[in-house]
Amino acid sequence: MAINRTSSHGEWSSRTAFILAATGSAVGLGNIWKFPYITGENGGGAFVLIYILCVLFIGIPIMLAEVYLGKRGRLNPIASIKYIADRENRSKNWQLIGLIGIVAGILILSYYGVIAGWTMAYTVRTAFGTLNNIDALGAASMFADLVSDPERLLAWHTIFSIITAIVVAKGVKSGLESAVVRLMPALLVLLLALVIFSAIEGDFYNGFKFMLYPDFSQVTWTTVLIALGQAFFSLSLGMGALMVYGSYLSSEISIPQTCVIVASLDTIVALLAGLAIFPIVISSGLEMTQGPGLIFQTLTVAFGAMPGGQLFGTLFFILLIFAAWTSSISLIEPMIIWLIEKYNISRIKAAIIAAGTAWLLGIGTIISFNVGSEIKIFNMTIFEFLDYLTSNILLPMGGILITIFVGWLISKENIDSELKIKSRVLKASWYFSTRILAPIAVIIVMLNALGFSTNIFL
Repeated sequence: MAINRTSSHGEWSSRTAFILAATGSAVGLGNIWKFPYITGENGGGAFVLIYILCVLFIGIPIMLAEVYLGKRGRLNPIASIKYIADRENRSKNWQLIGLIGIVAGILILSYYGVIAGWTMAYTVRTAFGTLNNIDALGAASMFADLVSDPERLLAWHTIFSIITAIVVAKGVKSGLESAVVRLMPALLVLLLALVIFSAIEGDFYNGFKFMLYPDFSQVTWTTVLIALGQAFFSLSLGMGALMVYGSYLSSEISIPQTCVIVASLDTIVALLAGLAIFPIVISSGLEMTQGPGLIFQTLTVAFGAMPGGQLFGTLFFILLIFAAWTSSISLIEPMIIWLIEKYNISRIKAAIIAAGTAWLLGIGTIISFNVGSEIKIFNMTIFEFLDYLTSNILLPMGGILITIFVGWLISKENIDSELKIKSRVLKASWYFSTRILAPIAVIIVMLNALGFSTNIFL
């Protein structure tokens, strides 16, 4: 039977605190920036439906497995996997899962902080009316001017890195929990306010129809792969964050129920982001297939031309900052507790080292857009390489290894004693997804992202 342990770093004060923290980890720029534009590029409603199914049958089972590992191990991701492997008589080499998560988290944070800096810059510009009555050409020029200025990008990146370090340096309850219990409700309130604004000022009917009315004629194999990949990555799977947050979870709290709530909230935020953005874009006569520029270029034109656009545009970019902030503190936490446990240093020192590492690596992303754009790694800029390495290799690999380790190498007795899934049907479904469906699906996504043909799986 599994033995209940406690984390030396503290615990969440309640299930609500964990839900807000885990949701904050999952809800980030991927939900509010990426989800709307990939939905726009992939036909709207049909993509959303496929995405929800992927969250249900792939994302949630992997999330349960990762939180289980953290709750049982109660240590940093590397040490937790080693602890569990020892007690299951498995090779200590499985601790590679934890190492992948820590490395992936800090690499993602290195460029995440730069993009978060963009949102901070646009918050200031929108608040001071710089974007009022701006046209498409002006918006494109403004964005190009921002990313071509390394000093300005470095300044915003530094500010974001500092505020992230300050939060995590305070510990679990005073830092992480205190931040998320304030930021997540504020984020949801801001998002709801923007949806209401969109319903009043935008073409809400057609925006709603576009996002939720499925047109399967536009669905391709690529659409399914993109939806699967977005579902996997939007839930913060495979980067050690949920494992760490699980280690702070009280032994009395149910993992399955809590993970379902987190995944549901994450999906709701993504859908609300679409409802806030698409009606405004449609009513402004702009294209929804603008890709990553949908927010920083297309949406700024819409806000600049609408009544109340300055106020609600500012609120929107504040929303993006909050989303980036709640994700960044989860990305950095795995490395922090590893440093504390490995080298017996204070949390403040660990926070400085981890944030400093991400900040230093972030300089590579900054120069990728300007003075260092000619520097190539495997024919990619530094930013493109880091994004490719984490999204297409490290995270899928971590996810695959988690499903194999939990699904096949840990005794059912120990898993059942912790998860306590009473329904035989649900328990059998979870095992099937964790052992077979999830790893196969993630392998397909990984192979497709690496350029291998996956048509044989059709």
